[in-house]
Amino acid sequence: MTRSARRTRRTTRSLQVAGVSAAALLALSACSSSDDASSDSSSTPKSSASSSPKLTGTVTVFAAASLKESFTSLGKEFEQAHPGTKVTFNFGGSDTLAASITGGAPADVFAAASPKTMAVVTDKKDAATTPATFVRNQLEIATLPGNPDKVSSLKDLTKSDLKVVLCDKTVPCGAAAQKALDASHLKLTPVSYEQDVKSALTKVELKEADAAVVYKTDVKAAGDKVEGVEFPESADAINDYPIALLKDAPNAEAAKAFIALVQSPEGQKVLTAAGFLKPTA
Repeated sequence: MTRSARRTRRTTRSLQVAGVSAAALLALSACSSSDDASSDSSSTPKSSASSSPKLTGTVTVFAAASLKESFTSLGKEFEQAHPGTKVTFNFGGSDTLAASITGGAPADVFAAASPKTMAVVTDKKDAATTPATFVRNQLEIATLPGNPDKVSSLKDLTKSDLKVVLCDKTVPCGAAAQKALDASHLKLTPVSYEQDVKSALTKVELKEADAAVVYKTDVKAAGDKVEGVEFPESADAINDYPIALLKDAPNAEAAKAFIALVQSPEGQKVLTAAGFLKPTA
C-alpha cells in the first residue's frame, strides 16, 4: 500500500470515529433534555390534582316544612350541577326533626325554622359546624279565598264564630304566632294545633278552618287556594332559619356543597322568590 493510500485510510477512520462521537453526544444531549422536560412536567401540579373531587351519592336533608318548595327546587339544581348525586328531603316540624336527629336518625344537613329548635341539636353535640342563618320568615294570616269573613287583623281571629288553626307552640311557626298574640295582649283558642305549618295551611285549603296563622312563604306557595292578610304584629315575631352540617354525616362533602348552594347568590335568589327574607348582616 502506498504512502498516499495509507494517509487516505487514516483520514477516513478518523472521520468515522468523529462521527460516532458526535452521534453519541447528540444522544446524550437528547436524553438530558428529555429528563429535564420530564422533571419539569412532574414538578408542575396537574389541573386534576388541584380540582375538587367529584361529588357522588345521596345527600339527606332534614328541613322545616316551610322550606319544601324552595329546597325541592334547589335540590334539583344541585343534582343537575353534580351528576351522580341525589338530594333527599325529610320535611316536617323543626322540633320533630330535631328530636329525630338527636335520636340517631341518619342525616347530612339540618335546616331549622328557628334557632331554638336548632339548639336542640347543637346542645347534644350533633352538629359538625356552627349553624348559620340563611333566611328569615314572617307570619301572615291565611284565609279562605276571597276572605269571606273579612279578616283584617290579628284581633279579628279572636271572634268566637271563626274556626282558626295554629301551629303547635313547640313548632317555630306556633311559637312565633304566640309571641305576636302575647305582644298584642290577645287570647286565641284555636280549633286545633298542628304539628307543622303545612298541616295548618291545609286545614284552610280544605275549608276545615276559616283561617290559620302561617308563614308568608306558605301563603305564596298556596297560590289562589288561600288569601293572605298581613298584620303589623308579625314584624315582632320574625324567625331566623339556621342551617348546619350534622355530625357523622354519611356524605359530608356533598352536604357541604349543598349548604354552599343554599347560601350562594343563586340559592338566595330562589329563597327570596319564594317569599323568604334575607338574613340580617
